[in-house]
Amino acid sequence: MAKVEYSAVGRRKHAIARVRLVPGDGKIVVNKRDIDNYFGLETLKMTIRQPLVLTATNNFDVMVNVNGGGISGQAGAIRHGISRALCKANPELRETLKKNGFLTRDPRMKERKKYGLKAARRAPQFSKR
Repeated sequence: MAKVEYSAVGRRKHAIARVRLVPGDGKIVVNKRDIDNYFGLETLKMTIRQPLVLTATNNFDVMVNVNGGGISGQAGAIRHGISRALCKANPELRETLKKNGFLTRDPRMKERKKYGLKAARRAPQFSKR
């Protein structure tokens, strides 16, 4: 018998999260470490659990491979991936997740540095003399 598994990819800034939902009791494992060991801030853990709490889903174990970006971007990517995987698992949840903005890929990225400037918009210091 085939094992039921739902997978999806979530992205935010430069972070990419590959998420797998397998039937279980609600454990979240990020890069082979428990979520409490990987993320120190409680707000980031809350961000990751938002789609599961919103849809009252606790019958899946979440296994995540995430790389790139910082911890905040990684948390957002994981949330996006979990939301997409939940839609595959149960299409009726799509409306709820979409209404709360969990299925929308956040388009905000770091602006590139321009020539003649010190950063994306920061100009060199001006001096009259």
